[in-house]
Formats: sequence, structure tokens, C-alpha cells
Amino acid sequence: MAADFLEIVITWPVSLPGELEHICRLLDGGIDFVHLRRPDAGEEEMRRLVESIREDFHSRLILHSHFRLIKEYGLGGAHLNGRWPDAPGFSTQLSCSCHSLAELACAPRFRYVTLSPVYPSISKPGYDPQPFAGFLKGKMPAPNVIALGGVTPETYPELREAGFAGAARLGDVWKPFVNNK
Repeated sequence: MAADFLEIVITWPVSLPGELEHICRLLDGGIDFVHLRRPDAGEEEMRRLVESIREDFHSRLILHSHFRLIKEYGLGGAHLNGRWPDAPGFSTQLSCSCHSLAELACAPRFRYVTLSPVYPSISKPGYDPQPFAGFLKGKMPAPNVIALGGVTPETYPELREAGFAGAARLGDVWKPFVNNK
């Protein structure tokens, strides 16, 4: 795991062929965390997904829903969002989605927060960057902000220079799987 720049991958919102193997390859390759994001999944579907991933990776899995599974499986934490804005019983291992500079005021209470979209989204065409993209150079309002939205490894140098603590990727990782479905 990179201490100075976190690398996070967020799963596609629905299951994809070859996804489980790819998640393990990503974690084997050094990705810090994989966020399991299945907005329409029930608890049993999420449980099956977690159980399908090697147990030695569980501490690096972050759930976007069904947070009671975290303790049961020794997972890495909970990511709060519009659908799941609270994680009762958890005070640590929390991250959160932010979509404006004003929302970053909550950042100190989280392990990290994602700020999006920083670049034009790969997974959501037409989801364009907010006015903060490209203008934060060294003036990041919090030290734990992770860039999301249109992020690729090629953008890492610019993101580091802007003061982001890391990068979260989705579209560039999963689009090839979606296109081969």
C-alpha cells in the first residue's frame, strides 16, 4: 500500500464477467482498497460477493451498503453516500462521497473523502468536472481528499501536484469488461 498516495478502485454497479478475478489481481498488484459498490444489491447478494473474494483481502474491501457485514467479515470499512448516509456503530474506518468544496468541511471526521468529478467521467458520459477541477493546485482544503471521476494512472502526477491524497478509479478499470459483455 502506498503511504503517500492512496489508490482505490470502485466496482461497477452490477456484476461483470471476470470481475472477481480482476479484483484479486488489483489487490495483488498493490491497489490499497476496493470499494464494493452495488447500489441495487440486497444483503445476501453483497454477502456472496464478499465471500467470493479471498479472505486475506477482506481488510482492504470497503462497503457502500449493508454495513453490518463489515464486522462479520473483518472488512476495511464503510463508505457513506446519498443512499447510505450513516453507519451506526462505526466511528472509524469511514469514508464519504463529496461533490462540492463545501462538502469537504466534513473531511476531518473521515479516513478519506472522495471528491468528484475531477475530470470528465469515463463511466457516466456527460458527468463533467465541477469548477474545482484543475484549480486546487496546492490549496487542497483537507489533507485526505481522494480524486474521483475520469481518473486514470496518467492523471496521477497532476493529482499529486494539486494536493490530492490519492485517486479512485472506476470507468477506466471496468469499461473493457462492460464492452466485452
